[in-house]
Amino acid sequence: MSASRGRASMGLAVGVSLYALMLPQIAAAQSNTAPPEPAPAPAAPTADEAAEAAPVAEAIIVTGIRSSLRESMNIKKNAQGVVDAISAEDIGKFPDTNLAESLQRITGVSIDRSNGEGSTVTVRGFGPEYNLVLLNGRQMPTSSLGDGASPPSSRSFDFANLASEAVAAVEVYKTGRASLPTGGIGSVINIITPRPLSRPGTHFSVAAKTVLDTSRNGSNKLTPEFSGIFSKTFADGRIGILINGSYQRRKGSVNQADIVYHRSFLGSENNWGTLSYGPETVNRPGPNDVYQVPQNALYNITDIDRERINGQAVLQVRPVDSLTATFDYTLSTNRIKSHTDTIGTWFNYGNNASAWTDGPTPGPVYYSEFFNYAKDLSYQGTQLANRSINHSAGGNLAWKSDFGLRVELDAHHSTAESKPTGNYGSSNVIGTAVFGQASQTLDYRDFLPVISYTMSPGIDPLNPANVQPTGSSFRNAYMRDRINEATLRGGYDFDSSIIDSLDFGVTATDNKVRSAFGVLQTDDWGAVRVPPGNLPADLFYTVNIPSKFDGMSGANNPALVQQILGFDFDKMADYLENLVGICSASWSGTAQPGTCLANYTTDRRIREKSVAPYLQLSSTFDLFNHPAHLRAGLRYERTRITSSALVPVPTSVVWVASNEFQAKFASSGGDFTTLKGKYSNLLPAIDFDMSPLRDVKLRASYSHTITRPDYASMQGGIGINFPVRIGGNAASVGNPDLLPYKSKNIDLSAEWYYGPSSYVSAGFFQKTVSNYIESVVENQNLFGLRTPFGGVAYNAAIGALGAGASFEQIKAYIATNYPSLIDPATGGIQAGSGDPLIDFAVTTRRNSDERAKIHGFEFAIQHNFWNTGFGAILNYTIVRGNSDFNNALPLSVRQFAVSGLSDSANAVLFYDKHNIQARIAYNWRDEFLTGFNEFGDPLYVDPYGQVDASASYEFRKGLSLFGEVINLTGAKRRGHTRAEEATFFATKGEARYALGVRATF
Repeated sequence: MSASRGRASMGLAVGVSLYALMLPQIAAAQSNTAPPEPAPAPAAPTADEAAEAAPVAEAIIVTGIRSSLRESMNIKKNAQGVVDAISAEDIGKFPDTNLAESLQRITGVSIDRSNGEGSTVTVRGFGPEYNLVLLNGRQMPTSSLGDGASPPSSRSFDFANLASEAVAAVEVYKTGRASLPTGGIGSVINIITPRPLSRPGTHFSVAAKTVLDTSRNGSNKLTPEFSGIFSKTFADGRIGILINGSYQRRKGSVNQADIVYHRSFLGSENNWGTLSYGPETVNRPGPNDVYQVPQNALYNITDIDRERINGQAVLQVRPVDSLTATFDYTLSTNRIKSHTDTIGTWFNYGNNASAWTDGPTPGPVYYSEFFNYAKDLSYQGTQLANRSINHSAGGNLAWKSDFGLRVELDAHHSTAESKPTGNYGSSNVIGTAVFGQASQTLDYRDFLPVISYTMSPGIDPLNPANVQPTGSSFRNAYMRDRINEATLRGGYDFDSSIIDSLDFGVTATDNKVRSAFGVLQTDDWGAVRVPPGNLPADLFYTVNIPSKFDGMSGANNPALVQQILGFDFDKMADYLENLVGICSASWSGTAQPGTCLANYTTDRRIREKSVAPYLQLSSTFDLFNHPAHLRAGLRYERTRITSSALVPVPTSVVWVASNEFQAKFASSGGDFTTLKGKYSNLLPAIDFDMSPLRDVKLRASYSHTITRPDYASMQGGIGINFPVRIGGNAASVGNPDLLPYKSKNIDLSAEWYYGPSSYVSAGFFQKTVSNYIESVVENQNLFGLRTPFGGVAYNAAIGALGAGASFEQIKAYIATNYPSLIDPATGGIQAGSGDPLIDFAVTTRRNSDERAKIHGFEFAIQHNFWNTGFGAILNYTIVRGNSDFNNALPLSVRQFAVSGLSDSANAVLFYDKHNIQARIAYNWRDEFLTGFNEFGDPLYVDPYGQVDASASYEFRKGLSLFGEVINLTGAKRRGHTRAEEATFFATKGEARYALGVRATF
């Protein structure tokens, strides 16, 4: 929306809404970020609007929720193309604490949650990687560390980095336009912050609240949050300053069951991992049925401590009416530290029993294994400790002449950087185990998959004296994204012509991304270094599992693991460093002196430069004696990519446990390799709307939009997934010459604005998307690596000991008969020169020839119930595609499927009258495909609905007490693989409450 349109909207709202004081902020912010466009002629006021605007003895001022909804509606109504928005209810008061939580109220928008709060958005079924997020019209960098040992992939901005108190409005552009930055085929989302000259005078708002997160395990559930915003103008409104800041601390927990699966099999296959044909397999899948077996089952008990600090400073100077200079700086920091206690049970596919449902994709009922050796029961501790810091400094100079010419220059330098905050790294794991497990079972018949086990006689799994340290991994990761961007835009407004305006501009963007990591790895899964009884008992504590999943079906199952041993991660790391050099003498990787921070062995860098000129024409005319508007534009994008990578070169692998191989690397660390790519696109956009009846709008839009490839797909260098295993090994390599996703979009909608804050709308959209990025797997050997499994010494050991020999028995035989094959550093088995080459499934990326046709319908109603103060918002989005995944087809059949597509709905009931505001909202999303595992099998998220509520009471003018609750009913989340019964995660949900006070002056 342009500055001129913003002024038209403001004029329409003057006298009827207190929020009219905030609307110029939106217009001013947009004048700094998007080319000016002509405003459509305002429609004649409805009877209700005229009544509200009519002079009365005492002016009726609309504030709060109704004001926010009215201004959001006006943005939607007056925009060209399909635009939805959420506006602040007052200065420093956005409808929800989290921006993503607010955005999910918009038709067609659903959110993805991380650590219990909204972080990224999905629009019309297109996930976060397909949506471009802007701050005041500027493309923002993003950084994340993920698991700390793989290249970050998403370009998607994490809304958790920004506090909502400093946001004036958020706009969601669902149709393309030439003047918008490219990058989102789902949507372009623009976060708008306030500007001081748009709100003359002195204004101040401050809020404080305490948050109770009931998900928190243990005590310390209350945490503080503070926010404030100050705005003041000087010199008769010619100079203005604005400062805002916020501090948020939250402590919560995420308790989750996670099941990792081996690749899917056909019932006719007879490989490692397939089911036996004996009576121990109940209802075995048929020869043509596709099924999956679990490889690892875990309960993860995670405690999270998150601290977020935001700040912004704005200086504006307007020496003359026609010239405005704006300088702004935005800071956001997000520090997260988490600790996870895990119990894990690995399945080795030996002596097993199981039961299965009927169907072409049978689901597991239960899966059990029995051991005739001292199988390990795993207790694992994980620590993540990272901080992300975003800086953005920008300047804007806007000039508008008296004769219609407009010129604007906008530039910014922005960075996002993520790195660890402690001495251990960004994502760290210490494994321990109790050896002596006799059997284990995974029961799928409840919402929570039930893990159970039995130990051999005399082995107490809760006695610290029986615990041995096993493998460990200290992952030190770093990511930095820097964007330099400059935009020159201008336009000419015609006084008398069918042409309203001619707009033009050019944007140059330089995006520089670096991601690096190193790993200190010790794959001592057989626990050869430290015998039982060497770990102090005071390192450990017991964790009650049923209480952590209270309220979930299965938590009361008597077979469920009742208790596990957890440990203090820092103390355990320090103890093992002093005992065996877990960091300083790790089996692979080298540490920075005196720390557990690994030196970087992988360093990937991407440089992406683009230039994008555009031209746009806007027109107003009469069509059948009714006003109509047409906007047509063309944008050209040219992008060049350089991708360099330094990756470690493995020289050999050592067999260290029954299904674990540890790598050794060349001391040189490898060399940088550089790959290049380029592409260009011509992107047309046409918007048309008309009003055949008063307060009715019909719209039609056609556009081409693109989304750039994710960073991981563009990274150079071959990366092997370690540890290497017997049953299958994977590696990956990126491709910087990928083309962006391209979508051809059609949008149609009809809207009836029948009241000052009420409307009903229906829309249809269709997107034809090409250049999808697909994974291509090619089996090959890498770096000449060989495996001792199946080699000369191995075959001799099996011949002497029998096919059922354990790893420890095989190792003892080889140590006696082939001592040169025993690695002195790890005690594991090395490969001989004639042993088999390791086969890797190497995954690379390429653009697919497939095209997805996605269409859907959006329905929405916003209604105020006369003068009662009550109102409601209802919307529903239907999304359909031509590329669903067929779960009954085996992996050998190539399939193309689009993730993220699902129906969604929102229902909000609110009250706003007599100094009381209250709102209750329900958000729902149907089942959707969220992605694929490393083998290419699908992962689905079950339908999910959540209830949120908020309320406030203004007991003195400008002084309010407010409260809110997120996930009021404690809704749970779950996902499954090919079969409905095959859970791959199940998470307990809990409510989060907040109570606070806000003062506005």
